[in-house]
Amino acid sequence: MSRVADGLATAEQYYNNYGLRAKELKNEGKKVIGYLSAIVPVEILTAAGVVPVRMKGNVSEAITKADAYMETIVCPFVRNVFDSTLKGKYNYLDGLVLPHLCDSMSRTPNVWNYTLQLPYFHYLNMPHVTDGPSLDLTKELFRIFIRSLESLTGRKISNADIAQAIIAHNENRQAMRELYNLRKFDAPLISGVEMMKVLVAAMSLPVHESTALIKAVIKEVKDRPKKAAPGQARIMVIADQIDDIAVADIIESAGASMVMDDISIGSKMYDSDVGIGQDPIEALAERYLRKVKLPTFVDSTFTYDESVEPRFGYLKRYIQDFKVTAAILIVYRYCDPYGFQVPTVKSFVESAGAQVLYLEDEYSTSALPRMKTRIEAFLEMINQ
Repeated sequence: MSRVADGLATAEQYYNNYGLRAKELKNEGKKVIGYLSAIVPVEILTAAGVVPVRMKGNVSEAITKADAYMETIVCPFVRNVFDSTLKGKYNYLDGLVLPHLCDSMSRTPNVWNYTLQLPYFHYLNMPHVTDGPSLDLTKELFRIFIRSLESLTGRKISNADIAQAIIAHNENRQAMRELYNLRKFDAPLISGVEMMKVLVAAMSLPVHESTALIKAVIKEVKDRPKKAAPGQARIMVIADQIDDIAVADIIESAGASMVMDDISIGSKMYDSDVGIGQDPIEALAERYLRKVKLPTFVDSTFTYDESVEPRFGYLKRYIQDFKVTAAILIVYRYCDPYGFQVPTVKSFVESAGAQVLYLEDEYSTSALPRMKTRIEAFLEMINQ
């Protein structure tokens, strides 16, 4: 716990020096595996005894190498992460796990594998329909994933190992939800900028250290004096992988509070647990196929109109529980899964009583001045 005696200061350190702890563990002889997306079952990586690190890009750095390998119509986030990897940001990785999430992810694994030449590479070919046969397929895909990690580490991964990892990651998610709840106050106890730093830091740490960090932050911010309600707009950000404080800083510098998110390193990662008391592989498959709220998963038992409430009803819960007054919906250029659902999400959120600003982003600080102008104008409008 000495590592996280000062929770927010530690989160700041790991945010500013992303991967620092993974490098230390690498030097101690641990194997470090990078992964992309909220649908990679990190419990299996933990059970294998490797260190999972969620990969992020660098919005402040221009893409200068990736375009020699990937078309420019590939998702700017994917290209940015790949560019960062080519530049040595992840030179401590022993391997990489990529899931079938979207066209940009499903059509580039060979580029990642051939170019990086890491000792270990695994493509997790997840289905996108959530019916019974897809659940069976997901279980088999997870078993194949386990066998590949056993070949890498030279050790057997038992059901008991996976069950123990499930408990550890459930505890991690529960701790993060407790921290989220401290944003429900009229004057949130933790700011959106601080929360983003914690989210980024947490995804770079082994699960027990991540949980210790979150609990240290909870203890720290709970001691803050309760303030009177400031009367600020309460904003929820809806997007895919936002892993930088820039958007939160724009919102809060304009006098609003970022009180909630629906992003893939945030609530999408932490909103649901893995079931306990059943076969651990089946429990993992159930969560990652049916409980993680990503636009690429489809329940084929519903028509499109019937699926709206099951798919987006949780947003209504967020709006009510966190007293959200407005949402900022951000979609990366060329991101079809999120782009296709913009009209439905916008109308659904508006029907729940929150105004919506829709922005297209490029995962780059070059877009920030334009975003800043539009966000400030939106906040001024809703505060009138």
